[in-house]
Amino acid sequence: MEIKNSVFVVTGGGNGIGRHVTLELLARGARVAAVDLRPDGLEETRTLAQPHHRSLTTHVLDVSDNAAVQDLPDSVLEAHQQIDGVINVAGIIHRFAPLAELSRDELERIVNVNFWGTVNTTLALLPTLRSRPAAAIVNISSLSALVAFAGQGFYGATKGAVKQFSEGLYEELIDTNVAVTTVFPGNISTNISGNSGVAMIDAGGRKVRATTPERTAREIVDGVGNGSFRVLIGSDARLLDRLCRISPKWATRIVAKQMKAVL
Repeated sequence: MEIKNSVFVVTGGGNGIGRHVTLELLARGARVAAVDLRPDGLEETRTLAQPHHRSLTTHVLDVSDNAAVQDLPDSVLEAHQQIDGVINVAGIIHRFAPLAELSRDELERIVNVNFWGTVNTTLALLPTLRSRPAAAIVNISSLSALVAFAGQGFYGATKGAVKQFSEGLYEELIDTNVAVTTVFPGNISTNISGNSGVAMIDAGGRKVRATTPERTAREIVDGVGNGSFRVLIGSDARLLDRLCRISPKWATRIVAKQMKAVL
């Protein structure tokens, strides 16, 4: 679809990948409704959006609150008169711990933000998107939806749910005007741990490859323009995706060994 002059809702627009997707869309001539729980983060995004700030609106919203999300379409339509796409970036990780050590509250928080947040905004905006000549739904899954990572097992489970939800939606909308893209980022150099309120693990001096959020945003927006089915971001994501296709058990054991060394 055409990026220029289209209107996109971007969740998680107040930090990290969501912020950079917002800035990339604006730079390509789109208009953006950036959504985030933190008003200060949205204000920082607005400051960085110069000289495109007039094409940006900000919306303070908890995507896990389905009742509040139902008001989002009207809010965006009032500001922009149309909605051509939604890019669901908002997501958090949990503390690095075995699954059995996570509390019920921790589990529910991850599900509510990562899975229900994506479902809430997608379904709330879908009727409006279906009325457009061409529209896009882009959901951010994760490399951990393709292969599990010890210490982030439940995060991976929610991202696996996002994958299945997105690809199921792709099948249902395959003959419509709405393209559905699922994105699988590898290690991205953002502060997701700080934004999630958890401490990052110590890599023990090991160099960990990471893709910049700027490059990640470019690849995501390219995927929107191309109507891509899947977007794999980073050499780690592409490599592990191939390994999982060749031997899922082998790939899983490689990751298990790496994670054991740092947990």
